[in-house]
Amino acid sequence: MRNMMLGFLALALAACQSAPAVPQSATIEPASDAVAVPPPLALDPGAVPPDSAIVDQSVTITPPAKGVPTKYAAFSGMWTGRLEGTSEAKVAVQTISPNGQVTVTFAWGNLGDNNPGEAAGAGKILGRTLKLGRLPNGADVSLVMLPEGTLAGTVTLADQTYTGTFTKQ
Repeated sequence: MRNMMLGFLALALAACQSAPAVPQSATIEPASDAVAVPPPLALDPGAVPPDSAIVDQSVTITPPAKGVPTKYAAFSGMWTGRLEGTSEAKVAVQTISPNGQVTVTFAWGNLGDNNPGEAAGAGKILGRTLKLGRLPNGADVSLVMLPEGTLAGTVTLADQTYTGTFTKQ
């Protein structure tokens, strides 16, 4: 434990050191075809708790079209919750078609032996349940719309089941 703390301290100190100054020209020309670049990840291990779920900033949510039933449209958006009260999880329901097909991005913090990560997926809404296809990390995710407008989530990974409630952000 002590060695791990010393390692984190060394990494934090290295991240705080300044790079040597690079001479810049007096004229700054605008970049052509500029592309938004997400900010770099923090090098300080204390900056992002290990149980945090991070969704890439490029993930977009497309509002449901007029032909999407209201009961399906209610799933649209960014949802945040805690699995087993400890590990943060986020679900971005990005698109919903009139027949209930969805595309999502699911992010999780430390979950059992699975390190924090993010995965794109697809699924289908049947009644009040959004069931995703198996994610690349092997997780099966199911979300049930509750009467108060929250989601009851179940994640099964490596023969372990995690549950939690998700609220819309």
